[in-house]
Amino acid sequence: MMQAPERSEAAPYYFTYIDQVGPGDVRDLMDAQGAETLSLLRGISDERSTFKYAPDKWTIREVVNHVNDAERLFAFRAFWFARGFDSPLPSFDQNVAVTSAGTDRRSWSSLVDEFETVRKASSSLFRYVPDEAWTRQGMASGYAFSVRALAYITVGHVTHHVRLLKERYLTG
Repeated sequence: MMQAPERSEAAPYYFTYIDQVGPGDVRDLMDAQGAETLSLLRGISDERSTFKYAPDKWTIREVVNHVNDAERLFAFRAFWFARGFDSPLPSFDQNVAVTSAGTDRRSWSSLVDEFETVRKASSSLFRYVPDEAWTRQGMASGYAFSVRALAYITVGHVTHHVRLLKERYLTG
């Protein structure tokens, strides 16, 4: 079983995600979570996908688009560091990405299908990271991250947003 990352393997903020990952091999957790999340998302109607629980919050579509974008980002960072590249990677502004994504011009099913595709790619990447690469680190957004931390962040980030969807968007 793979151990959770040490506090030195990611910026402190990201432990809000890492700490939500349960015990077990993070690769197996990622696969199981993908299936569970798809089941949840496929149960949301096209009409409901445009819901936001407050005027200044994202719609369900925007949340899922953000999850897709962030997962791509975390996986790319993990790829970069696992393969031994040492160039620092830039920051990512989630609000710029959401504003520019055009989710209101896309079908709900296309966003759900995109989650499935992105998660399969992430799962494949992490499944085949060589043992010696899991603790490799690189800089992103001005902070050091290990490949292992990025795998845990990927799972924890989805856990966080699924919880928010259930608690704030899909109640009542």
